[in-house]
Amino acid sequence: MKKIKELYERYKDFIMEVIHFGMVGVINTLMGWVIMAVLYNLIHMNYWLSSGISYFIGSVFSYHANGKLTFKVENKDKWLPWRFAVNIIVCYLIAFSVAQPSVTYLMSLGEKAYSQALIDNVAMLLGMCIFIVMNFFGQKLFVFRKVGHKDKSEDRE
Repeated sequence: MKKIKELYERYKDFIMEVIHFGMVGVINTLMGWVIMAVLYNLIHMNYWLSSGISYFIGSVFSYHANGKLTFKVENKDKWLPWRFAVNIIVCYLIAFSVAQPSVTYLMSLGEKAYSQALIDNVAMLLGMCIFIVMNFFGQKLFVFRKVGHKDKSEDRE
């Protein structure tokens, strides 16, 4: 039990970041999925446009919520919004570029033929999952990175 408490104390900040990122992510994901589903299934926009618009809207929310709640950034430099935008674009392009051909391939393995709409919806869901993981580490390590080093005396306490 003591070892678990020591591990928790050592990684408490990281654990809290993951929890806060998850809370923001749940809201963002639900909002994004509704927007994406409406644009694709009801308005009949294509895969890239519906997911792209959804991610743009969600990114604005995520930028503000994760900056304040998750990573507690107070001193915003002029490059912060640009790093955030680059992170979102890179994560989005990789996640959704991998998801669509992967789902298309996997769903073509069986004898049953699936509609393009079902394939695209499953691909958007997989793309969201890949995006979430990549985005967390991109925001933590690239966008909202902590600048400077801890004082060595803090490590001894």
